[in-house]
Amino acid sequence: MEADLAQIRADNPGPFTLEGTNTWLVGRGPCWVVDPGPAQDAHLDRVAADAAARGGVGGIAVTHGHPDHTGGVAGLLERIGSVPVGAAAWDGATVRLADGDGFGPLTAVATPGHAPDHLAFLAGTALFTGDAVLGHGSVYVAPDPGAMAAYLAALDRMIALRPEVICPGHGPLVLDAAAKLEEYRDHRLDRERRLIAALDAGERTVEGILHRAWPDVPQILHRAAAVTLAAHLDKLEDEGRLPDGVDRTGIPDIGAA
Repeated sequence: MEADLAQIRADNPGPFTLEGTNTWLVGRGPCWVVDPGPAQDAHLDRVAADAAARGGVGGIAVTHGHPDHTGGVAGLLERIGSVPVGAAAWDGATVRLADGDGFGPLTAVATPGHAPDHLAFLAGTALFTGDAVLGHGSVYVAPDPGAMAAYLAALDRMIALRPEVICPGHGPLVLDAAAKLEEYRDHRLDRERRLIAALDAGERTVEGILHRAWPDVPQILHRAAAVTLAAHLDKLEDEGRLPDGVDRTGIPDIGAA
């Protein structure tokens, strides 16, 4: 691992944030911040202090616009002064980043799926994955047009980058990046196979499909699973593999998590 990293975890644990949102500091003299996290004073004080000890902040990189990753941007800027803020589409950005763009020591990697504007960032052999890949568990994929196919392509793209470690938006540092990325790809493909089997068995409702195809999903994550199910159904429809009569009522809007 070439990058000089520090992980600072916000105190916002929950079903989607796991132990809390991770803020990452990359390098020093100055360092660069990946995802300032939520608007929590204690967290932002820690980020600013640790960044100052590394020679200040050169810029802030945002993986995607969800508030548990971006809510602290304004508060951090108040503490450290004006620096560039890079993101793909988030309104608070001052630098628009696209796939392959450099931003300080970071290279942007388009990884849509969890959000259409999602970026990962590569620094040396460390990959900062935001909510595209977590330290443990899985992520939900928002049912935007083409989202599931794009997410599977993004996983293949990240595998091809051959990072050594994954620095996720939530959960612990992943020391075997290749195994984690392959686990994520295999998990999604297995979910699709089980979904197709449920459809072949005649299930046509969201609850029926979830119960038959993914019975291992904890109750607290059923709403997120239903959202990801919608993205899988969209993919099958785009590929001409979705049978008639699927009733999508009951798929929730879980918002920007």
